Amino acid sequence: MKLRKLMPLVLAAAFFFAGCSTGQPDNQAAQQSSLQTTVSRLAQTNKNTAAKIKDQAESMSLDKEVISELEKKLSKQPAAPKQESAKPTAAASSTAAPDLAKLNYSGTPEITVNNNDPGFSASDQSTAKGGWESYADLDSLNRAQAANALLNRSLMPTSKRTALTWDPTGWRNKRTAHGWLYNRSHLIGFQLSGENNNPKNLITGTQSLNNPHMLAHEMDIAYYLKQSNQHFIRYQVKPVYRGNELVARGVQMRAQSVGDNTVRFNVYIFNVEPGYTINYTDGTSVKG
Repeated sequence: MKLRKLMPLVLAAAFFFAGCSTGQPDNQAAQQSSLQTTVSRLAQTNKNTAAKIKDQAESMSLDKEVISELEKKLSKQPAAPKQESAKPTAAASSTAAPDLAKLNYSGTPEITVNNNDPGFSASDQSTAKGGWESYADLDSLNRAQAANALLNRSLMPTSKRTALTWDPTGWRNKRTAHGWLYNRSHLIGFQLSGENNNPKNLITGTQSLNNPHMLAHEMDIAYYLKQSNQHFIRYQVKPVYRGNELVARGVQMRAQSVGDNTVRFNVYIFNVEPGYTINYTDGTSVKG
């Protein structure tokens, strides 16, 4: 009798546990399916993110290469020796602009001019007409003169640079251990204006003048302009010749960011190349 009374309880317990064991795999399967869906979505998101990073890396590859090359060359620049001389040299930290053509290189590739004050007036910095650029006509010797601009992101190039074909005055190039002695140097860099094969914007410049010295300032300007469409920089680059020489002795670069002093400089860079003596009259050169 006791066994008969216990049988219904045993059967009920068996059905209960059987029901629990049958539902558990279904719940696990549902959880596993949901987890697989989540993992799949995350994998796709990661794939899309990786693709975007790859695109951005490719678009920035040129800037990275330029920056890397710039850093290498800057690290190799020797310390400027201290010199004292009665003759006009670049030893002074600041020089008046009218005296630049008289200066002789004395080991300091770049000097400040007018206490680094670019000297642009309020009207010079007017943004009423937006960004613009202007290039002076070639002189009677076919030499490029001053290049002026109110730089803005709107002027920056949207296509790749093409090969240069114009030979500026004094173009007597030769091979060196580091490439070529001369570059066709843009007064206003291509990355700032998109202006490329324009005779009014090209001079015969040494490799060192072009990169790293001019490029260093151009990179600072480009970075500032890319931060906002409302950023403007009044800019002038002027080659400095001595008499009727065909190759510039150097270039004066002046820049002033409008509304702030984030970018502000007035410098003179000598058109020289370590290890070479240049005849500025015609562009010929000798090693040593």
